This record gives sequence, structure tokens and C-alpha cells, in this order.
Amino acid sequence: MYCLFNISFFILGLVVGSFLNSVIYRIYKKESIFFPRSHCPYCNHKLIWKDLIPVLSFLILGGKCRYCKKPISLQYPLVELSTGFLFMFVFRVLLNGYFLPLQGICLSAFCFSFSLFYFLISTCFLIVIFIYDLKHYIIPDKIVYPAILVSGIWYLVSGIFLSLYTNYQILNVIYSCLGASLFFFLIWFLSRGKWIGFGDVKLVFFMGLFLGFPNILVALFLAFLIGAIIGLGFIFFKKKDLSSEIPFGPFLVTGTFIALFFGRELINWYLNFLNW
Repeated sequence: MYCLFNISFFILGLVVGSFLNSVIYRIYKKESIFFPRSHCPYCNHKLIWKDLIPVLSFLILGGKCRYCKKPISLQYPLVELSTGFLFMFVFRVLLNGYFLPLQGICLSAFCFSFSLFYFLISTCFLIVIFIYDLKHYIIPDKIVYPAILVSGIWYLVSGIFLSLYTNYQILNVIYSCLGASLFFFLIWFLSRGKWIGFGDVKLVFFMGLFLGFPNILVALFLAFLIGAIIGLGFIFFKKKDLSSEIPFGPFLVTGTFIALFFGRELINWYLNFLNW
């Protein structure tokens, strides 16, 4: 049964990932998310069900449009697979009571379902932000503001009606998002937007809500560390120079997922290292 649930959430992630690809494309084109029907971005031919099977359609078609033979971006299967694995992993770690915000809480079936829905929705927001910022160097307000709103509703409902959080824990989360976003706001303000964009400030506010303390510190540290390593790698291989723009959103999202899934182990390792 456990294996069946894992497979089910992986397949659900594949399907949702296909929808997220459409969201990323349509937001950039300023089109409705739901209308018109999916179509090829090159020839505008409407796609039928055989063209929209996650991953499989890409493989069967050889990575090319069925109608105009133009190449299909590798982004599509990668987003679908990533969403599938992330959905499966979110289900597994939540079922095992791993998530730091809910650690030590025995969840009823309703609370578990509500919590799972929140974490899956937040995962979708983060995936869209990752790809959109990576491609277009901007974090869209149409994604980050709803993400903040959903997190606010989550804490309101789970804290007041479901009693999953104490007032102290909710204050902890508020301080986390305000402190992290203030830190990034100062970087943005002092650099006049040259080091980071204001979209990163809003994203970090959402991260503080989503992760709380101390996971937000883990996420930010990892984002700067990974960003520095990759940035130096680009410079070393002469792909970028010191004046080149590199989107920071993907590093923040990567740090968020690592902190969400492995934050407790990383914190314990660090504390043991200090006591060594």
C-alpha cells in the first residue's frame, strides 16, 4: 500500500508538472492559464491527448513537435519528472512526521490531508519560480503573491482552527519571514538592485513563512553557498564574468527544498560539529 501511494503521488506530480510547464509559458506570454487549449509555441497547432502525456509524449515524439517537427524544450520532461519526485518525497517525509514545522505532532487524517495539500501547492509555486527566474531573470508577482497568501491562510487555519501551531510558533514564523526579507531588502536597497532583484525580497518573505526558524537560515546559507560555487564555476569556464547577471531565485528555491527535507539533519550535524 505504501509503495502504491508513492507511485500515485509520483504520477500525480508528472501530471501537475505538465500543467506547471503550461503556467510558466502562459504567464510569460500574458495568456490565460486555462484558455485556449494547449498548442505548439512554433506552429500554434492545437495539441491532442497523445501529445500531452507527461514524459512519454516527449520520448515517443523524439523531442519534436508532431506537426512542425520543431524541437520541444528539454524543460518539459525535466519539470514533469522533478515535480513527480518532489511530490513523492513530500508525501513520504510528511507521512513519517519529518517536517520540522510539524515535528512531534500526531496528525489526524484530515490534518494530514490539509498539510499535504499545503506542502504540495507550495512545491508547485517554488517549481514555477525556479524555472521562470532561470529563463527570464524575474520572479513573477502572479506566483509569489499567491504563494504568500496561501501560506498566510495555512497558518491562520492550522493555528486557530486545527491547533497545529502555538502562538509562539506562529510568532517564530512571522519573525523569520520579516527578518529574512528585511535582510534581503537592505541588500537590494544598498546595491540599488544591482546584487539582487526586489523579487528575491518577496521570495525570501515566502520562504520565511514556508520554512520558519531555523530552517530559513539553512536555506539562505545554502542558497549563497550554491550560488557562489556555481558563479565561480561560470567565471572559471569563462561562461560569465563579474558583471554578468545570474538569477538568484533558483538558488533560493534549491536551498528551500534542501532545508525542507534535510534541515533537521544539517542543523544537528552543525551543532555536533561545534561540540566536537
